Amino acid sequence: MKSKASHLFVRLTLLLLIGLSACKKTPPPAPYGPLPSEAQIAWQEMEMNMFVHFNMNTFSDMEWGLGGESPEQFNPTALDCRQWAKTAKEAGMRGIIITAKHHDGFCLWPSKYTEHSVKNTPWKDGKGDVIRELAEACKEYGLKLGVYLSPWDRNHAQYGNPEYLDYFHNQLKELLTDYGDIFEVWFDGANGGTGYYGGANEERKIDRKTYYQWDSVFSLVKELQPNAVIFSDGGPGCRWVGNEEGWANATNWSLLRGDEVFPGYPHYKELRSGHEDGTHWVPAEADVSIRPGWYYHKYEDHKVKTLPEMLDIYYHSVGRNSLLLLNFPVDRRGKIHEKDSARITEMAQRLKTVFETDLALQKTAEASNVRGNDKAYQASHLTDGNPQTYWTTDDQVTTASVTIDLGAPTEFNRVLLQEYIALGQRVEKFTLEVLEGEEWKQIADETTIGYKRILRLPNVTASKIRLNIQASKACPLLSTFSLYNAPALLLPPSIHHDKEGNVTLAAAEEGLSIHYTLDGSDPDSSSPKYTTPFLVDKPATLKAIAVEGGQSSGISLQHLDISPKHWQVLQSPKGKKEEVAKMIDADPNTWWESEKEQAFPQEIVIDLGENHTLKGFTYLPKQSRYISGFIQEYAFYVSNDGKSWGQAVAQGEFSNIRNNPILQTVNFTPTQGRFIKLKALRAIEGHHSVGIAELAVITE
Repeated sequence: MKSKASHLFVRLTLLLLIGLSACKKTPPPAPYGPLPSEAQIAWQEMEMNMFVHFNMNTFSDMEWGLGGESPEQFNPTALDCRQWAKTAKEAGMRGIIITAKHHDGFCLWPSKYTEHSVKNTPWKDGKGDVIRELAEACKEYGLKLGVYLSPWDRNHAQYGNPEYLDYFHNQLKELLTDYGDIFEVWFDGANGGTGYYGGANEERKIDRKTYYQWDSVFSLVKELQPNAVIFSDGGPGCRWVGNEEGWANATNWSLLRGDEVFPGYPHYKELRSGHEDGTHWVPAEADVSIRPGWYYHKYEDHKVKTLPEMLDIYYHSVGRNSLLLLNFPVDRRGKIHEKDSARITEMAQRLKTVFETDLALQKTAEASNVRGNDKAYQASHLTDGNPQTYWTTDDQVTTASVTIDLGAPTEFNRVLLQEYIALGQRVEKFTLEVLEGEEWKQIADETTIGYKRILRLPNVTASKIRLNIQASKACPLLSTFSLYNAPALLLPPSIHHDKEGNVTLAAAEEGLSIHYTLDGSDPDSSSPKYTTPFLVDKPATLKAIAVEGGQSSGISLQHLDISPKHWQVLQSPKGKKEEVAKMIDADPNTWWESEKEQAFPQEIVIDLGENHTLKGFTYLPKQSRYISGFIQEYAFYVSNDGKSWGQAVAQGEFSNIRNNPILQTVNFTPTQGRFIKLKALRAIEGHHSVGIAELAVITE
């Protein structure tokens, strides 16, 4: 009996000790610094959204309308918001933000406060509502809806006066009450300037910090859409990233000194990194258009960003603790252009391939310190695939390391890290190392992490990788440590033939070999391998491919000719003479343009330095964001002495150059000469200037 009682006592004691141990569970770290709201966390988790610029500017072919445009101009022939939503959904986007009203004041919904809206257009006999159609499409495809409402209104007669504020606030109420849940409200920082203003046609200036009564505006949004995140230069929900190119700085804090920054904040470069000592949680939103313009212009159909450019944008936004807002300029049909949708599909497929397999998932992870030695905070949470669990350290420990054992030599080139931001952003500096033999080799030295940090690295093979937190504002909290091995991006190499005649070839990614031919034959892996720039100063047909692991890209092709290194511009229309050489610098991104309002014809004479047998010329119009100086009709001459020109060797027009401003090629009967003259007879649309990005010759 005594023995049984003794065993029972021991059992009860053990159970009691276990229970007491459970009661002493280590508490989580205290929050540090400004914290995100639930709405801000949900917003950040969206990662990539669609911006749609579609409004009166689409039909006036402008970026910023003046406000006096007639509603009669707005008439999409095949508006299809479902196509927008389908494109966004298939690209992995979570929401769409639409320019409900841009600076010209035209409204995409039948606002009862103005006649300058869709209700007075021929589209659907004035009974249409773009915002409603988009709201329904978003609901169908499981997307969230956001609205852009320009505070500046170049149409409204009372803009700049107190009376305009009631109008602005009432329009905001319409958008926030008539179309269901709104996840983001977007306020542009452009405010005040010249405009139509009800026919006044004048300049009006406002105090952008006080005029709109932002406190009332923000309160109204919170009242009507409590879960909406408010965008402006300074938030308060999310902030502009300080550029329209889609990138944040590598060091990027989700914080701002909230009492300093306001819509239209002039020190916009600060927004690229945020404020390390910020008082409010205001994460960055990186906005960029898939084309140069925000609105659709047919002349930009050849300027859709390349896949490598798109991927750079992704890694420099989402991969740097920012949300990416990618703009699609919907065309006059009311659809996303086929070239734009094809590019975002390519990007989505590439990202899916890159991040399909997490090589660190469920791998063993060990940390130099675990908070309270409690399993609730162990390092294995970094590789469990659950962003709601995290590894952290004791309060006094702000430098620590985590080592992941991959079990075998593993190749990778992408590292993805995430902080558990619900308790604040903390990490200031970290490094990555891999074990090579008995030595640790550093492969990255970086600063902030935030919601998400993605590093692109050269291919690395290792069985162990170590993350070293070298500085943190409080004990670090990390939820994710993932590794990926992105396959090579095999795209045709880029070709650049410079003014000196040197040819530079570049692959889409580092680590790929490039092979080329100069005789027009198709290259393969046995063709000459590109290592350094090489000289080509005569006619040649260059073809090049990128090669990796037995696979090759498509072929890039460029016809090369004599270089312009000895050329001189002898005569040109009135303009900046110091910049005239830009038309023969072999750089398509620079240009020269004559002064405005000059009579035609306008002549350019170039000395080629020596005699050549010429059989054609090429003209590239200026490739700036806005159209001007495109030559429509021309005559081209060749001379041996620069004095006697004779008859034109070619004369004609550059058809459709306005809508398709690409390289124009003109061939003619072979002619000997040292001097050439391009006579511009007329420019498009009555322009009185001549713009040239590049003028070159084709020789025998």
